[in-house]
Amino acid sequence: MEGKAIAIITARGGSKRIPKKNIRDFCGRPIIEYSIQAAIASKVFQEVMVSTEDEEIAEIAVRNGAKVPFLRSLDTAGDFATTADVLIEVLEQYQKIGKHFSRACCIYPTAPFVTAKRLRESMELLEEEETDAVLPVTAFSFPPMRGMYIREGKLQYCYPAYAAMRSQDLETMYHDCGQFCCFKPDVLLQKRTLITESVKALIVPEQEVQDIDTLQDWEMAERKYQLIHAG
Repeated sequence: MEGKAIAIITARGGSKRIPKKNIRDFCGRPIIEYSIQAAIASKVFQEVMVSTEDEEIAEIAVRNGAKVPFLRSLDTAGDFATTADVLIEVLEQYQKIGKHFSRACCIYPTAPFVTAKRLRESMELLEEEETDAVLPVTAFSFPPMRGMYIREGKLQYCYPAYAAMRSQDLETMYHDCGQFCCFKPDVLLQKRTLITESVKALIVPEQEVQDIDTLQDWEMAERKYQLIHAG
């Protein structure tokens, strides 16, 4: 791979649903450690940094080998800042000190299933496929086209046109794994979005994916992680 690459781990301190979510203990370690260590172990990044406004998160990040060259601004630490806003701020801060990167990867701090292997695969795809970004996705376990609403106490198909179709005849739909996104910084700075008209998918099996938004999700993720790494 040519050109310099950076891993940006986005970890603000203001989680509402799970307090201190980004450094909460997950199977014996602060959960952010998994993302940092996977990035370092992948050996594809010349810089592994954590974007945060929180001193405690910064301390844990540095202790695990990541850099925190500057703290996140109040604007991008707020509830309404997007991931793209955070990444753009980071890249612009690096530009101010004369550092430019041809490839980058945003890694989420609550992604214990992310691996060095998946990061390498995605960064290779980013270069080989000449795409703007690479996003890991997994298939929905049941076709969303057969989903239902409950309205006024009654079930209704969301998409009646698919109601009579067999599920195996419906096109497979995918969703974001919520782990990371590899991208080209120049494209992000120009288009101000990660998801452009040219994004390549890395398909990941469902057993490697777990959304973590609630404490119940957290417990399920720990059980799944322990099962994967048993023995």
